[in-house]
Amino acid sequence: MAEKAFASTGDTAAKTVSFTEIGPDLYAYTAEGDPNSGIIVGDDGCMVIDAQATPAMAEDVIARVRTVTDKPIKYVVLSHYHAVRVLGASAYQAQGIIASNATYDLIIERGEQDKASEIGRFPRLFRGESSIPEGLTWPTLTFESGMSVFLGKREVKLFHLGAGHTAGDIVAWVPDAEAMFTGDLVEYHSACYCGDAYLREWPQTLDAILDFQPKAIAPGRGDALQGEQQVREAVAMTRDFVSTLYGAAELSVARGRSLKETFGATRAVMDPKFGNFAIYEHCLPFNVSRAFDEASGIDHPVIWTAERDREMWAALQG
Repeated sequence: MAEKAFASTGDTAAKTVSFTEIGPDLYAYTAEGDPNSGIIVGDDGCMVIDAQATPAMAEDVIARVRTVTDKPIKYVVLSHYHAVRVLGASAYQAQGIIASNATYDLIIERGEQDKASEIGRFPRLFRGESSIPEGLTWPTLTFESGMSVFLGKREVKLFHLGAGHTAGDIVAWVPDAEAMFTGDLVEYHSACYCGDAYLREWPQTLDAILDFQPKAIAPGRGDALQGEQQVREAVAMTRDFVSTLYGAAELSVARGRSLKETFGATRAVMDPKFGNFAIYEHCLPFNVSRAFDEASGIDHPVIWTAERDREMWAALQG
């Protein structure tokens, strides 16, 4: 019998891109559940939130930006360290690449392994892979908990509100528009990838996002969110996904189940609610593995390598 492959290796269909204004001179670049980017246009320049996976893919973001402004792209903000978000950064020729200190540390710890693992898992998301410069993408500006960046008079506040999707996630808050770019801390009708997550802490970080009372959000995946009702729906949806996943794994670990048994038990409660979400099947093995580890007392996520991907997949199939 042929060995089953990750769901993502057979996902080759191109997605339709939308470029949506979510506030005055604020835009969300979205693509039907593929990684989003955000654009903030200020008085004297622009900021891009999350760079896309390759410089070739970033060129499409740049082309969309050029339909609304000719101002230079001064900053690229990395909401977290995952390769699918950062490896396109060189295309923008920005004067600064900004991330949290925790993200910088994660790039040191696991950047090379993450790059190899992600490209192998989901080839379509790395279109134009040959355009990626050698080595890793490194932030040039980092901060501990918060910093402000001024695009002329327009202030953008960057915050590390807590762990969730990774240990180093940051959000970009634009006070004059009451809008936020959340990266993968918030998803909309898309599965959360939880392979590097802190599942018990994630809901608290979502609470911190709601404390801002945003009127619009550009999530990490899924459509742009406009209006407080849609924002709250997306945050609630993300919270439900994370909490359901961890709750199922925690119960399985308490009952002494194996990883494979936990995968089946988790699918039984997750499939009815989230089975139609974008990248659900791709994320589920990694999600259950991380939830199983965290519920077993492994606080710091393991480093995913191509070899560990295969070992985990074999354990779930066996």
